[in-house]
Amino acid sequence: MNQSTLATTGLYPGFEHRLVEVEPEVRIAVTVGGSGPPLLLLHGHPQTRAIWHRIAPVLARSHTLVMADLRGYGDSSKPAGAADHANYSKRVMALDHVTVMTALGFERFDVLAHDRGARVAHRLAADHPQAVARLVLLDIAPTLSMYEQTTETFARAYWHWFFLIQPPPLPERLITADPAGYIRDVMGRRSAGLAPFDPRALAEYMRCIALPGAAHGLCEDYRAAAGIDLDHDRSDRAAGRMLEMPVLALWGADGVVHRCFKPLDEWRRVARQVEGQPVACGHYIAEEAPEALLAQVQPFLAREIA
Repeated sequence: MNQSTLATTGLYPGFEHRLVEVEPEVRIAVTVGGSGPPLLLLHGHPQTRAIWHRIAPVLARSHTLVMADLRGYGDSSKPAGAADHANYSKRVMALDHVTVMTALGFERFDVLAHDRGARVAHRLAADHPQAVARLVLLDIAPTLSMYEQTTETFARAYWHWFFLIQPPPLPERLITADPAGYIRDVMGRRSAGLAPFDPRALAEYMRCIALPGAAHGLCEDYRAAAGIDLDHDRSDRAAGRMLEMPVLALWGADGVVHRCFKPLDEWRRVARQVEGQPVACGHYIAEEAPEALLAQVQPFLAREIA
């Protein structure tokens, strides 16, 4: 597994890149830097830990950053999916990152996560509440809410949700036929197009989706979300389990989540301490509006927990 490409892009000067084993033959790629309280950062689809490059230098002044590639993405391992997709459940993916943070010496930490990573972060906070001090979730509503409230408008905009869950190998075959084209189409059709992305980061996304097993890994992430993850979410709902830590939810004012859902209302159905608002951008907040994101995140992370 070659990490040299990210290390030489110039996106994270002075940061360390490493692999952490979380279970036999499964390793998670991380980039670590900064000083202060630990902050775990998790990316979304179809990206990698490169998404944080515009905000990492600022956050690293006050926090030790651990920026990880999700299982199935980037330079992390991409195991074959189980029949029930359980090894790509958000429960298992969340445990990956608890294991990573423990291996790095962090038992309790803050989390900042986008898109698919925010779904992993939601499950991490639900399953390991003792580990998460504060939670920042970018441009999602809870998975169960979004599936339950799917409309034609949402289905047309988030077509990939329904494409990627098709039985293998159909979506994998189509993605691997032109992986760079998949990146351009999925990311470029959002509200801001491809203009917000640093060419080095875009090249990194294209490199990583072309790696062996990458198409399968991201499909398994979505297959789990449409099945076993919903079972876990329904169990939480039936038991009345709520997130107890402070939660900051932010979403793009020009994005699909803002247009199709009421994110703050939905997060308040699953968490007791929620605040948030839209940001003047589209889906890719950390790259489209880094200053606006920092203006919201830094005070939240600095606040004392009652």
